[in-house]
Amino acid sequence: MMHKSAMISRLTFLPFAVALTALAGCTQFPALDRTITPALEAADYPTLEPLEPLLARTTARRADSGLVQAQLNARVVALQARAARLRGSVLSGRERQRLSNGLQ
Repeated sequence: MMHKSAMISRLTFLPFAVALTALAGCTQFPALDRTITPALEAADYPTLEPLEPLLARTTARRADSGLVQAQLNARVVALQARAARLRGSVLSGRERQRLSNGLQ
């Protein structure tokens, strides 16, 4: 025997299920027929290469972590020096004195 609340929830779900099924039937799919050109259709399959030589080439190109760390440290030092220069005064002592005199 089914509870009244379970029957009501199933009855309210039924219209939504029917509407969803109807909407799925109205879906338009992209036109995929004849999207490949005749030249592409007549082209040869790509050649397959063994995986090991490809992996060997990628590992040979890996960067040396010590060298990368040294380059990054040098860049950090250069940027910190640049920041220190930018923090300094833009005006020379004479210009500051002239400005100070003009404001009084």
